[in-house]
Amino acid sequence: MDYDQLTLTQAAAELAAGKITSHALTSEALARAKANADLNAFVTLDEEGALKAAVAFDTQGAGTAGRPLGGVPIVIKDNIEVAGLPCSAGTPALKDYVPRADAPVVAKLRAAGAVIIGKTSMHELAFGISGYNTAFKTGPEFGVRNAYDRALIAGGSSSGTGSAIGARIVAGGLGTDTGGSVRVPAALNGCASLRPTLGRYPQAGIAPISHTRDTAGPMAATMADVALLDRVIAGGDEVAPADLKQVRIGVVKTMLTNLDADTEAAFHAAIAKVKAQGVTVVEIEMPELAELNGQVGFPIALYEAYDDMVTYLKHTGTGLTIEAMAKEIASPDVQGTYDGLVIPRKLPGPDNTLVDAKPIYDAAIKTARPALQTLYGKTFADNRLDAIAFPTTPRVAIASNPDSSSLENFGLFIQNTDPGSNAGIPGIQIPIALGATSRLPIGLELDGPAGSDRRLLAIGMALDTIFGRLPPPR
Repeated sequence: MDYDQLTLTQAAAELAAGKITSHALTSEALARAKANADLNAFVTLDEEGALKAAVAFDTQGAGTAGRPLGGVPIVIKDNIEVAGLPCSAGTPALKDYVPRADAPVVAKLRAAGAVIIGKTSMHELAFGISGYNTAFKTGPEFGVRNAYDRALIAGGSSSGTGSAIGARIVAGGLGTDTGGSVRVPAALNGCASLRPTLGRYPQAGIAPISHTRDTAGPMAATMADVALLDRVIAGGDEVAPADLKQVRIGVVKTMLTNLDADTEAAFHAAIAKVKAQGVTVVEIEMPELAELNGQVGFPIALYEAYDDMVTYLKHTGTGLTIEAMAKEIASPDVQGTYDGLVIPRKLPGPDNTLVDAKPIYDAAIKTARPALQTLYGKTFADNRLDAIAFPTTPRVAIASNPDSSSLENFGLFIQNTDPGSNAGIPGIQIPIALGATSRLPIGLELDGPAGSDRRLLAIGMALDTIFGRLPPPR
């Protein structure tokens, strides 16, 4: 078996057929995790627990029928609770917090037979797109590293899950997404992912930023694997690939700004390929998109971050206050956000001033977000669209260092992923190419109407057959 090409779907089938043991697969995943310690992909590697679960699966034999992930090794982002393993949310104050129960999303995966090999590293408290976290490392330098080039960022905030899948340590796992956090690292590491419609997955047992914007999301080798993880978590029948001749996709010109040459070329080549397969592609306009999104994004995330974290810290039973947690934040960018905005409940105002966040938050919730949702709903309906397509990130991965966490880079890398997040609609990320010059992964995103997750997954599965899987890192 070629482990580099192995998908979750194939692994599950081989295990169910008795062609391979979970112990062999899990041992290989653990060996690869240890051999790639320089990626900083893991905060916790649970070798003992994973091998024990694998052996239990192998010895149960016939008793494992009906478990779609039976014996398959996966990873979980370290802000999602896994019973018996530390759940740090990437921050020092929580490094010794060990939950007693699985988060509901994890419980579903475990019930389906998945073997959890460890907890993956992340941008501290999920507040960033670089994964440059100075709190945890297993390699010589800080920051979760890109599977294709160790000098570059893995993206964030679900950095370690993206890096581990891209590096072929595992074929799938879980991240979380507030403004792009499963899609950005998936794009930069060459894997597939889904940000589900808000509320599709239970959100309990996950360290939060914002209840209006947060969701867990599956990340995996292929769209079929993402659909498998989604089915385990959300229920429903198997998804079949869509008939591409029945698919209608819109492209918004304003989402094609700030692109590097590799991304621009790959995106246009991808659109040409899908058109050749019978997909209808239309140019559309969303003139109010940037303005409405700006009124929603930061005001909601920064305001809700305080109350939601206070509630979560109470749930942990650690006795930690939000102020005590914030004092120990290791990454300067996240420290600045907490000290300057989250804890004082402020937002940036005109001329470098700070203003009270509450009225701006109230306007975002009551007026701007509903207007953004209406804009999306009308755009999908008026143009009869299944989805809107755009480059997931405008650039390939950049250098990993403290500067990679700048506000400018943050804004740049979420420019296309953020609006759909704020509207609560689903989005899939599909790897489409290695850049012609950079040889780095490039992703295409499709955002669909609220509740159209299964339709998006069906389209993604059909597109997977066009683009194929990216070659593994050399």
